[in-house]
Amino acid sequence: MKDIFIVGSKGIPAQYGGYETFVDELVTRQVSKNIKYHVACMTFNKTPKHYQYNGADCQEISIRDIGGAKAIVYDLKALNWALDQIKKNNLKNGIVYILACRIGPFIHSYIPKFHKYGFQVWVNPDGHEWMRAKWSKPVRKYWKISEGGMVKNADLLVCDSKNIEKYIHETYETYNPNTTFIAYGADVVRSSLNENADKVVSWYKEHDVKPNNYFLIVGRFVPENNYETMIREFMASDVDKDLVIITNVEHNKFYEELKEKTRFETDKRIKFVGTVYDKDLLKYIRENAFGYIHGHSVGGTNPSLLEALADTKLNLLYGVGFNKEVGEDGALYWSKTAGFLKDLLERVDKLTQKQIDNLGKKAQQRVVEEYSWQKIVNEYEKAFLKG
Repeated sequence: MKDIFIVGSKGIPAQYGGYETFVDELVTRQVSKNIKYHVACMTFNKTPKHYQYNGADCQEISIRDIGGAKAIVYDLKALNWALDQIKKNNLKNGIVYILACRIGPFIHSYIPKFHKYGFQVWVNPDGHEWMRAKWSKPVRKYWKISEGGMVKNADLLVCDSKNIEKYIHETYETYNPNTTFIAYGADVVRSSLNENADKVVSWYKEHDVKPNNYFLIVGRFVPENNYETMIREFMASDVDKDLVIITNVEHNKFYEELKEKTRFETDKRIKFVGTVYDKDLLKYIRENAFGYIHGHSVGGTNPSLLEALADTKLNLLYGVGFNKEVGEDGALYWSKTAGFLKDLLERVDKLTQKQIDNLGKKAQQRVVEEYSWQKIVNEYEKAFLKG
């Protein structure tokens, strides 16, 4: 039996987030009977629970809500829990899989402790956390140092993007990092809702939006997702459709700054509609968008991009390596050059249905062939059993 300890997700069953969805899919779709998953789950309750979920052994790790540092404390406490379990149950030759690079300055002291029991330490480096504008300069510096520490000490780095893998080798060549590529996943499954469903009728009516008559943006409301460019370019276009933005902007300083810079409230086509936590409804909204605009510039394989390729026929992606690697010829690409996205929006607005359908088929094919969850889970199981 191969024991796999997973540290770094907020927990399962998944409520939100890419890592949480990944862990949920990994344990739910488990095929091999020779793997036992042990999953750390974050809680603010003082009395943490221990429970089973789809065969996985789940342990809540209790922490205080102390802002950004809580993720570091959580990861360290979760590693201590994993070590205790390994010692207590005399487990041998398994894997501790750490999601993200938050504890680089501390990881070196844990490696020999796990190696003593034949456990390897694997790391998923995620995207470039140190590039995210939401962090102050000192915090960004910490994330960069932390990334280096994780790369230097990990037995294996599992990259969900070939571009991230390339970056790891180029940036940390002196460490001679051991890497492999296993993508993030998605599935091409239609929404169970139809146009007459109460929640569908209610959502479209509430936001004064018509099916197939809007471009859609879904993602965290942060500068590196290029909201300013997308909104400015849309406002400059003569597209007779809405721009529906699904994101959380409550108490958001960036929202106020963007409002001041672009005056988007003067354009009735721009509609911030809040968040949509109902996955089936969100899928329906994606399926019935005329097009999807993706501005992410930081990170590896982005979950919302995979969902867009699976659900929306016309996808306009910011033309960085991460996005091109995923979309290939199933999407169209834009740059931040003034007027580029505006022209692209006006051009795609005139595409025939056949042209849009062809792009949609290519996009879905990318997801089916390279990113289906079962394919990803199979690749992980193969790697775990071999490791």
